[in-house]
Amino acid sequence: MPGGRVAEREVVEHFGAVAVVARDARGRIAMVRQYRHPIGRRLLELPAGLLDAGPGETPLAAAQRELAEEVDLAAEHWQVLVDLDLSPGFTDEALRLYLAQDLRGLEASERHDEEADMSVEWVALEDAVSRTLSGEIVNATSVAGILALAAADARATSLRAVTAPWTDEPTALRERRDRR
Repeated sequence: MPGGRVAEREVVEHFGAVAVVARDARGRIAMVRQYRHPIGRRLLELPAGLLDAGPGETPLAAAQRELAEEVDLAAEHWQVLVDLDLSPGFTDEALRLYLAQDLRGLEASERHDEEADMSVEWVALEDAVSRTLSGEIVNATSVAGILALAAADARATSLRAVTAPWTDEPTALRERRDRR
């Protein structure tokens, strides 16, 4: 610590996660309405999931898996939209948000548990921004993805390649699991 003091900290280790802003040719984004028990209601969210499938699954592969599982889509064009450290005061949980475009439909996935009751909604980006600013869309990942895409579009910003380094990608929990 500053001044040479030693401080003890508890850190919650996390697998890490990915999320996807899947934009169709009409400029709409695929979102899921999903019940979230800790909040006690359904939230409108981007497709997302954990990096927990086991050794060898890359963040991009996890994003592709989640897009297929949650909204029955695949994409030809992928870019990194933004990286997030979700609550660095107590956890190493980090998330990589991708932009997926040139979409095509897949056969419906079999959904289980909380995903069994999800519904897919297509939302125009401008509407998603309005819903975010009005407080209707509150999931932090979704808020970040929607506003990042709107900002990137407004500035005609070039996004990063999927091979771009992810500086804060959490690895400790996955490495410990994979050693077992």
